[in-house]
Amino acid sequence: MHERYAAFQASTRAAKPTVAVILGSGLANALPALAPVAAIDFSDLPGLPTPSVAGHVGRLVLGQYAGVSVLVMQGRIHYYEGHDWPMVARPIVLLAELGVQTVLLTNAAGGIRDDLTPGTLMTITGHQRWNQPGFWRGGRVETVEHVYASQLRAALPPTGGVYVSVTGPSYETAAEVRAMRCNGGDAVGMSTAHEAETAARLGLRVAAVSCITNRATGLGQACLSHAEVTAVGRQAAAQLACTIEKFLRSMTA
Repeated sequence: MHERYAAFQASTRAAKPTVAVILGSGLANALPALAPVAAIDFSDLPGLPTPSVAGHVGRLVLGQYAGVSVLVMQGRIHYYEGHDWPMVARPIVLLAELGVQTVLLTNAAGGIRDDLTPGTLMTITGHQRWNQPGFWRGGRVETVEHVYASQLRAALPPTGGVYVSVTGPSYETAAEVRAMRCNGGDAVGMSTAHEAETAARLGLRVAAVSCITNRATGLGQACLSHAEVTAVGRQAAAQLACTIEKFLRSMTA
């Protein structure tokens, strides 16, 4: 592991990537035009396990895309896999150690707001942490907006909204979705919020996009499944690739 990571670090030092993209459920192949320079499995990165969730490859790729040197994480670590919050944040810490200054987070999410139907891309303008003990005490859950760099949104989809982060792995109930809607939540998923807060705390500029893969519980006809999430994610990959390319090109403008 040490030799493989040392070789990857050497490639990164030579390429000097300052931007990273994290690809969520079913989105690992959203960058087909990525020209890889080096790649390493999560298991060969210091302190990282292999993801256990379908649709998360667990690989960090250094490459060129849209004329930009970029680090791409194909998959992420989730709290519901049995990891603690520092482990969930570990990939962000590694990216910062490798010189990244800007990170684009992507995820698969369930649409709560009426216009957020499957296949829609939503720029995250703020998030709510429904994954903390006693989060509901004291009334409304706070919407955290300051971690998302407003100057990066011009290159992202115009449809914006508030992402609600839950613990998982079970999907939210219909009653929870009603409460999220009343509290200003627009989409719901099981990741991203802790990563975004960690990245901002480390001084990174943060942007995030949700790929709406289903209607949240109680708002659609079908029963929710991870297979559906990853399937729609794969179908939306081309649209997401265009968004990421526009975002990366804006880094050189």
